[in-house]
Order: sequence, then C-alpha cells, then structure tokens
Amino acid sequence: MTRPRLLDLFCAAGGATRGYQMAGFHVTGVDIKAQPRYAGDVFVQGDALEYVAEYGREYDAIHASPPCQRYSRGSKQTATGNLHPDLIGATRVALCAALRPYVIENVADARAWLIDPLMLCGAMFPGLFTYRHRLFECSKFMLAPSHPKHRVKSPRTNAYRPGQFMTIYGHVSPVSKAREAMGIDWPMSQYEVAQAIPPAYTEFIGTQLLAALGAVS
Repeated sequence: MTRPRLLDLFCAAGGATRGYQMAGFHVTGVDIKAQPRYAGDVFVQGDALEYVAEYGREYDAIHASPPCQRYSRGSKQTATGNLHPDLIGATRVALCAALRPYVIENVADARAWLIDPLMLCGAMFPGLFTYRHRLFECSKFMLAPSHPKHRVKSPRTNAYRPGQFMTIYGHVSPVSKAREAMGIDWPMSQYEVAQAIPPAYTEFIGTQLLAALGAVS
C-alpha cells in the first residue's frame, strides 16, 4: 500500500519528520533555509506558508512547527514587546484553508496561542532522557499518555550530566548526548538539535493520525 503523504512545514532537520516516517507516512519537508541533514523523503526549500497555500491539498495531512521564539520566555524582549513574529495564527489560517487534518507543534510557553493542545513529555516515552515538554494542537481528536512525575533530575544548564535527564537548548553540549537523549539517530548540528523534538512524539501523534485517516484498522 502506498504510504499516506504528510507535509511537514518549518521542518528544519526533521525531528518531527522522522517520527511521522516511523508511524508510516511519506514525508515532504519545507523550510526557508537549506537543510542538508534533513531526515525526510523529500525536501523543498521555500516559504512554508506560501507552499501550503499552493500545494497543501495534495497531501493527506499537514504538520507545522512555526518558529517558537515568539513564545519562549528566553526570547529577546524590547520595551515594546517581543521582536519575533507570531506565526501560529497565520499558520492555522493556512492549514484550515488547505482542508486537511493538521497538527501545530510548539513550546510549552505557547499554550495561550494554541487551541486545546495536548502536551507530550519525554518521561512518557521509554528510551528518552529529556523532559522537553511540547504542545500539539490537533484538528483530529488525539489522546495523550498519562504524565508521570519527573523523578530523574534535570539540571537547568544545557550540559550533559551522567544519570540525569538533559535540558536541551542553545549551545547544548555534547551534541551526541543530546541526540541520544531525544532518540535522534542521524547527524545534527548543535543548533539543529536545540530546535528539534524527539521523533517519538510525532510517531505517537502520527499513529493516531493514520487511524483517523482510515489508513490502518
């Protein structure tokens, strides 16, 4: 059977992409920047919202991870507010116009901008060693696992400490340990790792999305 096609907007190096592939999708990624280490099936360099407006209806489902800097507490502020654009609203409008099931992913601080999001945490998935909370607004009903207590220490610094969960952001070190903590098994730069999500998250979402599409029994 031909794999259902999923469009991954703002894909970066493909943390979300790989999870959808693991769930059973053929994934096309779109990003404004070249992504030489992209993990997906097809990569398109271009404006994500322009691409979905023109080609979105050719896909079975769409995922989008608009840049999180607008919503992150650590982003640069000025006297008049955050310097970064709010892209969640514009992304939602574009996805709704495409008339396809969609998922919008962003950081925990973006809750006020998302509609009834579910939250995923690394502690929900065996083999991950980072908590890395992420929110997912889904146009189809999705279930989330129960959220276990954070029993393993996770330092506020972004350096590796044996026996602890990693806090992954910025100049995380070493990159190999950050990739391992998130279940990322292909090369990424320091910046790419800091921007990525664990593929286990979108494998979990993708499995439910396939069921909603009727692609699995």
